[in-house]
Amino acid sequence: MIDSLSLIGLAVDAALVVLILIVQLIIYPSFLYYNRDNLVTWHNKYTGKIAVIVGPLMVIQLLLAVYTVVTTGIYMIGTIYLVFVLSTWATTALIFVPLHKKVTQNTHTDGDLRSLVSKNWIRVVLWVIILSITVLKLNILQLFSFYN
Repeated sequence: MIDSLSLIGLAVDAALVVLILIVQLIIYPSFLYYNRDNLVTWHNKYTGKIAVIVGPLMVIQLLLAVYTVVTTGIYMIGTIYLVFVLSTWATTALIFVPLHKKVTQNTHTDGDLRSLVSKNWIRVVLWVIILSITVLKLNILQLFSFYN
């Protein structure tokens, strides 16, 4: 039987995939259509609002990843999952926070805005892999519970 934490993890992972796809396909490309002053104004509102949604989801995802490694018998899958989760944190901190800071400070270029779009595919792929690992883990747990 699949436990509640696993279902919460699935919901969080799926939500992050949907959010990153919206950011990738709609939000980041739209930045190129704003004039500079309007972009800075909108960006400052956007980042505050999206952080309220994405931040807690990323924290929950990280906590569940650590919990899975520490408490379950699925160490290999749990560790791989944790590595991918930590990779989303690293790419966010090392690539996207500096790019967003440039926009916030109005020191960005059109190349920086294009970088948000092109480099964000990294996070799209990472979160799709994370969701895939979760689905695989749930299938394995379901299989084990079937035979027990």
